[in-house]
Amino acid sequence: MALIKKLEAISLERYMPHSEVEATYSLVESTSEGRSLQIDTYGSSFRKIVGKKSQSIRFSPEALSQVKAVLIDHF
Repeated sequence: MALIKKLEAISLERYMPHSEVEATYSLVESTSEGRSLQIDTYGSSFRKIVGKKSQSIRFSPEALSQVKAVLIDHF
């Protein structure tokens, strides 16, 4: 699992399409870190074990503020 506390903008050198997968989210409460958002992705239909959790990414409150600002500014 990855905990993201800060985001940095970069430009991609080239666009590469990604395969579509299932995803879920959870709100995680921690007395030391506050409320975080966790996004879990699951294996695509091409994986050996279909539906197995593939990645977990947790955003700290600070990182969520950055994500919110990016969404407001660009979408």
